[in-house]
Amino acid sequence: MTVAILLGASGLVGSELLSLLTLDADIERIVSLGRRPSGVVHAKLTEHTVDLADTSALEKLARGDVLLSALGTTLRKAGSKEAQHQVDVAYPLNVAKVAVAQGVKGYGLVSSVGADPASSMFYSRIKGELEREVQALGFERVRIARPSILLGERGESRPMEAIGASAAGLLRFVPGLRKYRPIHARVVARALIAAVKDPLRGVQVLEPETLFALGDASP
Repeated sequence: MTVAILLGASGLVGSELLSLLTLDADIERIVSLGRRPSGVVHAKLTEHTVDLADTSALEKLARGDVLLSALGTTLRKAGSKEAQHQVDVAYPLNVAKVAVAQGVKGYGLVSSVGADPASSMFYSRIKGELEREVQALGFERVRIARPSILLGERGESRPMEAIGASAAGLLRFVPGLRKYRPIHARVVARALIAAVKDPLRGVQVLEPETLFALGDASP
C-alpha cells in the first residue's frame, strides 16, 4: 500500500488517520479529498478541495491503492435529514464508486456501532445503507470500523456530547454494554489502517472490541 486516498481529513477520525498516514513508512503519498482543507502541510500530502458529487473531477483524483473514508456530519450541522444523507451517504458512495472504477483495491470505512439499513433510527440506518452499498462495489477488501462514542479533540464545541461521553464511560463496567463505551478517535484510526493493510480479500466488520484490541496493539 503506497498511495492512500483520504476522505474527510478535517474531521475527528479523519484528522487522526491523516496524522498516522504521514508517519507510516508504508505510505509514500496521501491524496486528501474534501469540501474544505485540513490545514495540514506535509511532504507526503496532496490536498484537493473538490465537489464530491462531481464524478468527472474525482476520476482525475481518486487514484491510489486504498481509500479511507471518514466523512460524516451531524443532523444539527447539516440542517436536515436530506442534507445529512448527502454528506454521510451520497458523497462517500460517489467517491467509492469512482475509486473502484479507477482500480483502487482496498477500502476502509469509518461507520458506527449499530449501523443497520433496516434500523428505525435515522443515523444508524444511513450508516448501514452506506455499508451495504460499498460492499457491493467490488473492492478486493473492505474494512468497516464501527466505533461507539468517539473521544478526541474536535474543532467545534459539543458540550452535550462531552457529558454523554463521560457518562458512557461507565458502561465498561456493565456486562453486555461494554461495546458502547467511548473510544478515542486515534485508536479507531490505528485499527482501521492496520485492518486495511491486511491482504485478506473480502469484508471485515470491526466492532468496538476489535477496534480496541487492534488499535491499542498497533504502533
